[in-house]
Amino acid sequence: MDQFDCLCIRLRRASRALTRLYDEALSETGLNIAQVGLLFSVWQAQPIAIKALAEKNQLDPSTLGRNLGVLERRELLTLSAGKDGRTRMVTLTQAGMGLLVRAAPLWEGAQSCARERLTADGERTLRALLTLLEEDESDPVAESPEFPSEES
Repeated sequence: MDQFDCLCIRLRRASRALTRLYDEALSETGLNIAQVGLLFSVWQAQPIAIKALAEKNQLDPSTLGRNLGVLERRELLTLSAGKDGRTRMVTLTQAGMGLLVRAAPLWEGAQSCARERLTADGERTLRALLTLLEEDESDPVAESPEFPSEES
């Protein structure tokens, strides 16, 4: 096997490079791109059940639980019992919203940098190829509302 010809290995290397770009841009917030993505998902649908959040982000609930625990300890979100007592609900705190608003222009800068590297045609091609590889044929980023702002 030629590892440099393996689609999965190449995609993982590219993913790590892209993740580094976003993580470096967000570093002053103390958040990484995965954490910003979770906070953004919570903001979009809050309050949201952990199970629904896991499905939305295509994460294993136990992995999501660990990630949410880190954000809860930083007091960026709260976890509470749902109406039936079996469901755990996630809600963004004011501090979480404030940090998400602060992260927005940093994320936008990283997004612009990534788009410049790809060019418009490259971005369209990448999105189409990613859609082919994903289980869900929808692109949640393309369908999601704008990043929150101070007016949100």
